[in-house]
This record gives sequence, structure tokens and C-alpha cells, in this order.
Amino acid sequence: METPMPPPKSPPSKSSKEPQRIAKLLARAGVASRREVERMIEAGRIAIDGKILDTPATLLKSLHGVTVDGAAVAQPIPAKLYCFHKPAGVLTTERDPKGRPTIYDKLPKGLPRVMPIGRLDLNTEGLLLLTNDGGLKRQMELPSSGVERVYRARAFGPITQEQLEALIEGITIDGMRYGPIDANLERRTGRNQWIEMKLAEGKNREVRRVLEHLGLQVSRLIRTAYGPFALGDLAKGDVLSIRQHDLVKFRQTLK
Repeated sequence: METPMPPPKSPPSKSSKEPQRIAKLLARAGVASRREVERMIEAGRIAIDGKILDTPATLLKSLHGVTVDGAAVAQPIPAKLYCFHKPAGVLTTERDPKGRPTIYDKLPKGLPRVMPIGRLDLNTEGLLLLTNDGGLKRQMELPSSGVERVYRARAFGPITQEQLEALIEGITIDGMRYGPIDANLERRTGRNQWIEMKLAEGKNREVRRVLEHLGLQVSRLIRTAYGPFALGDLAKGDVLSIRQHDLVKFRQTLK
């Protein structure tokens, strides 16, 4: 009689106490994105028990004893999401070597440490989402998540609705492939017009490059929505906190 084989062992589950890279832990704690944390480590801004950290490969079970610029890092708090109406003329970055104003100069006092989800270039205004959760930031920025962004562009030059509709097939410009764009001509005054564009990739300066490739001069660009979150009548420089219920519901829809 054969001895029955023992059942196969299940793979060990990943414990929350398992050591993780410090950049991942700090991102979850809302300090900064993983990439920005790595830059902070290179700059000598992060320490453990008073010793300056010199490698992002450090593994930790918790953030106990970790400081950033000499200040202790608090334990992670629940993910939060904010809508910010970014004005034109400010950079989507923490600091600028040239001393130009950044979004952090414009944010109201009292906000927790937040990081932008995606970017808006210097002269683009409108909706910029902010979060304290590095995982949510990364998830929303990934093209595979398929989160739609909506822009309105004021542009000068001749264009037809047929030309805009062709963008739904995507377009290649100087070797760079841009995915499908749902573009519609809203209204026209002389050779100036407002164009609405919906896309899910959000490559660097994508809207401007596509419209300039079509022979248009963009004089104003506004992001009006990111996923289900809309700019609405939020005043420039103001911040709106997304309700926790709405954030949880939205995260359930992400791929």
C-alpha cells in the first residue's frame, strides 16, 4: 500500500512586518514618491537613528527612527486625495534651482505632506490631484490604469473637426507614439478656437505637441478633469479634499 503524499505547502504569505525598501515605506507614508525619496537619500536628507543614509537599498520593517531633514517621520496615515487648481506660471515640483515659484508656494497652510499625481507644465493650469499616498500616485499615473484626463486648449490657426477626429487612432510625432485622443472643436472665433481633448496616457507635453503638430499655436491650456474628479468652479490656488467614501469607491475601479 502506497503512503499518501503530503499536500503541497502553500507559498508563504507576505507579512506586513517583512522588511521593505525604505523608499517604498516613505512613499506610503506620504513623504514623497519613490524616485524623489531616492534623490533625497542622495542629497543626505534622510537618516536612521541619527546616521545619514547613503543607499536606497536599505530594508526596514518600520519607519521607527527614520528622519527627513531632521524631523521624525510619522507612521502612515490613510490615503487622502485633494483637488488643487494650479495657476499658470508655477512648477509642479518641490523646489526649483532657479528659484521659480512651485505649487508648494501656492498651497494653503495646514495641508499634510502631499505629492502631485502626474504633472502640469509651467504654463498649463487647472486640475492637479495631490495625495499623501505613493501607491495611489503610482497607480493613477500608470497608462495601464486607463485613467482619463480631460483638457481644454485655446489655439490659433486653421483646423477642422475631421482632423481632430483622426486623433482617435493615435499619432506618431518625431518617433514618439501617442495613444488615442478624443478631440472635439468646441467653439470658434475667427481663427481662434477652444478644443476639448480626452486622453489616458498623459505623456510629457502631449496636448501641446499634438496641437502644434497640427499647425496650431496653443495660447492657453487647462486640465479640467482627471478620472471622475473635475475642476468645476474651484478657484485658482484653492484645494478641495475628496471624501474618503468617494476615494475608496474610485480605487476599486482602478485596473
